[in-house]
Amino acid sequence: MSLKIILIMLALSGVGGVVLGYVLRVLIGLAQRGSIELDIKQKLLHAQEQAAKIIAEAQFRGEVVETERLAPIEEREEKLVAREEHIVSREAFLDEKENEVRTREQEAVRAKEFAENLAKERSRELAKAANLSEEKAREELFAQIERTYEEAILLRLQKLEAHGRERLEDKARSVLTNVIHRLGNPVNAEVMSLYVAIPSEDVKGKIIGKEGRNIKAFERATGVDVLIDDVPDRITLSSFDPLRRHIAKIALEKLIIDGRIQPVKIEETVEKTRSEVAEITKQKGEAAAYETGVIGLDPKLTALLGRLHFRTSYGQNILQHSIEMAHISGMLADELGADANIARTGALLHDIGKAVDHEVQGTHVEIGRRILEKFGVDKRVIQAMQSHHEEHPYETPESIIVQVADSISAGRPGARRDTVDRYLERLGDLERLANAFPGVEKVYAIAAGREIRIFVNPGKVSDLAMHKLARDIAKRIQEELKYPGEIKVNIIRENRVVEFAR
Repeated sequence: MSLKIILIMLALSGVGGVVLGYVLRVLIGLAQRGSIELDIKQKLLHAQEQAAKIIAEAQFRGEVVETERLAPIEEREEKLVAREEHIVSREAFLDEKENEVRTREQEAVRAKEFAENLAKERSRELAKAANLSEEKAREELFAQIERTYEEAILLRLQKLEAHGRERLEDKARSVLTNVIHRLGNPVNAEVMSLYVAIPSEDVKGKIIGKEGRNIKAFERATGVDVLIDDVPDRITLSSFDPLRRHIAKIALEKLIIDGRIQPVKIEETVEKTRSEVAEITKQKGEAAAYETGVIGLDPKLTALLGRLHFRTSYGQNILQHSIEMAHISGMLADELGADANIARTGALLHDIGKAVDHEVQGTHVEIGRRILEKFGVDKRVIQAMQSHHEEHPYETPESIIVQVADSISAGRPGARRDTVDRYLERLGDLERLANAFPGVEKVYAIAAGREIRIFVNPGKVSDLAMHKLARDIAKRIQEELKYPGEIKVNIIRENRVVEFAR
């Protein structure tokens, strides 16, 4: 073979190898791409399966969460439905009751209208028959009924009054007996003297002093008026303030005993006496609080209480009167089941305003109430003390007890005394007041104004009207007059028939 042919064959074989290699490489590449695509498809399928699982799991969890979320809502909806049903049933029940009430109201209105119409018809018939107005006919009807049943009404009233009086008197007798038995201490009324006895008339000159310097200094230091020539062998002290009178009395007695009566000595003695009296008032107040069992009072309030030792009312020492009232109030409260401590405290402090009523404007009740409020005293104590003169309504049982204790202490025999002028004035007021009522013929005030006897005209005042007349007179006495204790209203009605046998 020629070289050319060989070369040609070699070239062809090289080209074939190249072509074959290319074909093989293409085939291998195709095989590898197929394998990769298959792998990708497998992975894609796996990923789709995982995604499906995740979605399914997520849906399941979502359903669980939704179920858990909707469960309380459904429960709440069930409760709301039940409540609505309950409300509907209650509204139906209320509607039924409202209908019943409306029906009863209508029946009541009809019954009232029927009664009113019947009464008007009878009144018109009576007026027509008697030729009177409706007002006159009504009065005539009532008078006829009163006349018809007067005896029965009177007997019933007498029976009720007798029964009630016996029952109340037995209870009151029992309570007061226990109180008096347990109290059992004498109470002496003291009268503050307004004069100072002197050993001789020469002392008057010393008290007056040169150009009246001594007496002017004494009056200026004590705040009292000194009357020299009124009564022999005594010097009269005049002042509205009992504490000043007492200080002046003690100081003057000391100066008379000492003999050195001059302005400087007077001022020194009066100041020393004022300190001594202040200590006395403090001790008297503390002793009164200790004796009555009232504890916890402010020291200043106790000192004010002690000033009542130098104050009297109708000849009765006010501090001793307050102590007696405290004992009585405590006993009554124990017997009646009330607060004994409140009653005792209210009774002990009921006249505390009289300690400063010469210095402060107003009634002693109002002054006392303001004093107790200032010192922060219990409100119940204030309510108990402020009603003892009926200036304020009775708000508690203790207030009534304090008022009753005041009446018992002031009204007992020998507790108080008054001037003849005051007695005569009271008697005259009682008689004039009773004579002002129609049907009264004669009036006699007896027993120092403790009882009033009234004789009435039997033709104008019936037995039944006597009860009303007695109540009206007693009520008017309470409203218009001031008096200690109580006044008995006694009405007498009698018919006398005189005939002679010849």
